[in-house]
Amino acid sequence: IYIDVCFCINAFLFTGSTLPLRIAMKLLESSSFEALSSRLCVETGESRILGRMESYSCKMAGDDKHMFKQFCQEGEPHVLEALSPPQSTSPSKLGKSSEDGENHLSDKCCRKTLFYLITTLNESFRPDYDFSAARAHEFSREPSLNWVANAVNGSLFSAVGEEFNSLGPELWNVIDQEINLQSCDIYSYNPDLDSDPFGEEGSLWSFNYFFYNKKLKRIVFFTCRALNGYNRHIKLDMELDDEEEMDGFTEDRFPRALCV
Repeated sequence: IYIDVCFCINAFLFTGSTLPLRIAMKLLESSSFEALSSRLCVETGESRILGRMESYSCKMAGDDKHMFKQFCQEGEPHVLEALSPPQSTSPSKLGKSSEDGENHLSDKCCRKTLFYLITTLNESFRPDYDFSAARAHEFSREPSLNWVANAVNGSLFSAVGEEFNSLGPELWNVIDQEINLQSCDIYSYNPDLDSDPFGEEGSLWSFNYFFYNKKLKRIVFFTCRALNGYNRHIKLDMELDDEEEMDGFTEDRFPRALCV
C-alpha cells in the first residue's frame, strides 16, 4: 500500500519533461549477468574495478504510459532529439550509412527512446541518484558495435590485464544471448562532472552503455568504473578515524543510549 501511495503521489506531481524519482522499469533477472557483474568487481592493487550489467523490460503498463505522455507533452513521441557526438568520433563519420546500407542519424533519437534511457538510469541508480533533469545532449548514439566493444575491451584489459582474455569473449557472448547485439541501437551516457554518478574524487574512468533492442522491447545496461586504489585507501582511513573520534566523543559526553 505504501509503495502504491508513493507511486500515485509521484505521478500526480509529474509535470513538464521532468521524470519522477521512481518509475516502474522492470528489472529482468539474469543469473548470467549476476555472475559476470561479480567477476567485474575486482581489486588490481593500483585500482578497484566496479562493473555491473542489468537487463530491463521497456514494456509499459498503465501508469508508465501516463508518465510517458507527460514526458512527451512538450513534443510528439517520435520527434527527434539532438544527441552529443560519440566520444573520440570525428564529426565527418556521423550520419554516414551503416554496413547494412541504412542511413542512420547517429546524433539523434526520438523522445520515446530518450524516455527509456533516462528511466533505466533512474531505476539502476536509485535511490542514490536522480536523473530526472537529464537532457538529450548528455547521451550519444554509438557508431557501431565494434567501436563499443573495442572501447570496453581496451578499458577493461588495461585495468584487469591478461585475465580479461578469457573473460572478454564470455562477456560479449552473454550480452548477445540476452539482447541480440546485431539488432541493437547502442547509446552511451556522458554527463558533465556535476551530473556524473562516477565523477567522484579518485575515479579514473567510467562508461555507461545502453544496448536497446526495439523488437524485444528490452535494454541491457552495462556500467563500469575504475577507482584509484591509493585515494580509496586514504578515504577509508579517514572514515575509520572519523568513526573512532565519534565513538570517543559519544562515550565522554553522552550516555550511549541517547546516541543514534
